[in-house]
Parts: sequence; C-alpha cells; structure tokens
Amino acid sequence: MNRDPNPIDASKIDVRDLLNAQTGRISWTELQRHFAAGVVLVVASDLDLIDVAARVIEDSREQVKDWMEAGRLARAETAHARAWEAAQAEFWTVVAAPWVLVQEIREPARQGGNP
Repeated sequence: MNRDPNPIDASKIDVRDLLNAQTGRISWTELQRHFAAGVVLVVASDLDLIDVAARVIEDSREQVKDWMEAGRLARAETAHARAWEAAQAEFWTVVAAPWVLVQEIREPARQGGNP
C-alpha cells in the first residue's frame, strides 16, 4: 500500500489561511452568474473579508446576524447589480459555500488632471 510519508493533518489547517489562499480578484462579468444564482453576499469595506468568510464557515450565527442587522453583510440585490454593471466593478472574492462573499474594489480617486 502506498502511504504518503508526510500526510497533511487537516486538524492543523487554519481556515483563515485556507480562505486567504482562495481569495481572488474578479470582475462583475465573472460574478454575474453567482448573482443570478442568489448566492452573493456583500461585505462592508470596513470588515475583513477573510474573517467574515471564516465566521460564515464556522457558523457563528450571532456574529453573522449582527453584521446583517447592521447592514455590514447583505445579500446582493438588484440595485447592487445595476451599480456594478454601470461601473464595471471588480471585487475581492472568496467562497464560503454555498455563499460567494465579495467586497467591491474601489480605486482611490486621482487628484488633479494627470494620471
């Protein structure tokens, strides 16, 4: 029998490290199918995307409920989609199945007329 001489101990894998490694930047065009499926959660820009995803995975219901009641975590709505389409938005994204958590990337406004 072939046994891996260095098996990975899943109990020692930190969920935040795993989520961080799976975080990526995507465009609105790539996000549209997930929006259509109703699985996009919008994370407020002042929250840490990885921490929120970890709390969702860990089923931290009270914390998630608090964020939702405060409007800091919400299901994406048609108004979001319209704004994202108009802006051709880009996002930091991580999957916390079945959810796709997103934070819109907002580039800082440029000062003056030069790029």
